[in-house]
Amino acid sequence: MTIHYLRFPDEATALAALAAAGLLNEDGMPIAASHNHALDPIGPLWIGGRWDEQGEQIEAPVLLDGWHLNYIGELPDGWEQYLVMPRRPRRVFA
Repeated sequence: MTIHYLRFPDEATALAALAAAGLLNEDGMPIAASHNHALDPIGPLWIGGRWDEQGEQIEAPVLLDGWHLNYIGELPDGWEQYLVMPRRPRRVFA
C-alpha cells in the first residue's frame, strides 16, 4: 500500500475530511487503523530551531503551514487536493 502524506489547511478541515470518510469514532477521534487503512494524525509541524547545552534557545523553530497526517490505504474522495510530497518526511510508518 502507498503512504499518502497530506497537509490540510487546518485541523477543522482535516477532521471534517476524516468524518466524511467515516474515519472518526463515536467520540470524534480518528480511527488509527483497520483492515483497509492506517492513519497517523500529526497536526502542526515545526522545523529547525537550535538550543545550546543549557537548553536556551538560540534560533526559534518555524511552524509549517497546515495540519498534517499520514495515511495508508485507498485515498478517500476529495483528499487528492491535500496531497504533498515531502523531501524528508518527519514521520513514516515503520
